Amino acid sequence: MDRHSTHKDLIAPLRVAMYDFELQAVRALLHEICAPDVVFRLAFPFETIQGVDAYVDRAYASLARAWPDLERRDYIVMAGPTPEGADWIGCGGYYTGAFMTPWHDIPATGHMAHMRFHEFYRFEDRKITEMQALWDLPEVMMQAGAWPMSPSLGREWHVPGPATCDGLVPAPHDAAQGTATCAHIIEMLEYLKKHPGEGGPEVMEMDRFWHPRMSWYGPAGIGTGRGQRGFRHWHQIPFLKAMPDRGQHLDEIAYHFFGDRNYAAVTGWPDMVQSITQGGWLGIAPVGKKIEMRSLDFWRVEAGLIRENWVMVDLLHMYDQIGVDVLGRLREFNKARPGFDPETGEAL
Repeated sequence: MDRHSTHKDLIAPLRVAMYDFELQAVRALLHEICAPDVVFRLAFPFETIQGVDAYVDRAYASLARAWPDLERRDYIVMAGPTPEGADWIGCGGYYTGAFMTPWHDIPATGHMAHMRFHEFYRFEDRKITEMQALWDLPEVMMQAGAWPMSPSLGREWHVPGPATCDGLVPAPHDAAQGTATCAHIIEMLEYLKKHPGEGGPEVMEMDRFWHPRMSWYGPAGIGTGRGQRGFRHWHQIPFLKAMPDRGQHLDEIAYHFFGDRNYAAVTGWPDMVQSITQGGWLGIAPVGKKIEMRSLDFWRVEAGLIRENWVMVDLLHMYDQIGVDVLGRLREFNKARPGFDPETGEAL
């Protein structure tokens, strides 16, 4: 069996254990599959954690308490090599369960909740040595009626898995097709960066790369855009107006692509650097400050064109860099809710 299919097999028991989530079983399997010095790079407020026990205790323990019937559902599992020679697995899906007690000061709803994730695992010698993961905490805030920032421009909803239901990419790994899929994505991104510096929207040649019925699934706080018009109006135009130096600081970032059949993914920590200027972004006044952005993305190519693009951005990290305490604002909202301390906004 090729090594990328082997890596999917190695991670499969962990995914099964997270379906019927039991904290100590998950901890044991992580110890089994991870290198002793494994590093977990997580979204704000978790940040970088070294070692399995610290990761489980800081990330999963509180979530499993808040969602006592926690389960994980993957709709994308793909694997492949980067041009630099690293082997990665990309998993996309969501955690779900009944939200019974507050989590990171997000009020419990008593109803089923979901939180989208993109989790990328780097393998060396059959062990995970690094994970990069984004969990969509703002999505949970919105379900609780507690999003404390500006409303999204795009559509907020429960983002679906692949329309073709083939995201759990089977063995064997097709190196040629995976490389071709990545090449299409990389060329598309190069053309996206031509605008606005080299001309109007026409220089992006979007018809050459994107399906006319494309779906762009952004993170909570940005939302989904349907078709080229939806992508441009609900994400790209506001983004470029706010950060016109996008793509000009390549010496400060690193990103790596890998492909598996008609799926491609990009990993990097961070993989964008730009400045919030001009008219500001997401209702934020321009701060004139350069910020890092973490984005972990998947694309699905259909008939030679990109039909679906799942995008995760660590928005809470972005807010933190410009001095906006989203969790602090959330606690302020909570002061008016039953079950929360009216002085601190924390759960009683």
